Amino acid sequence: MRGDYGRMMPQEWRSMSRVFAALGDQHRQRILLLFEPGERLNVGQIAEVSTLARSTVSHHLKTLRDAEVLLSEKLGKEVYFWINKSFLEQSLRNVLSYVEEST
Repeated sequence: MRGDYGRMMPQEWRSMSRVFAALGDQHRQRILLLFEPGERLNVGQIAEVSTLARSTVSHHLKTLRDAEVLLSEKLGKEVYFWINKSFLEQSLRNVLSYVEEST
């Protein structure tokens, strides 16, 4: 076991730790599962099919965007979100590579 706890986090996991934290919430998991491949959704569309208030959905979307799980673009008055597929794929590959090398 390594003595310095702060150094134990592999570089490949640093961005992924934000992903794990963001997806640790069941509501955010459900929001992510709403997206069809290539689909862009706004807060209103997500709130319509959710049991959450629009403001709560907005908060969850911000958390997912801050973790880079979602990307966003403002078009007119609406902000549209979509899954950051390349980032998630690369982050998961980094974690898997680390796990494979460690075993």
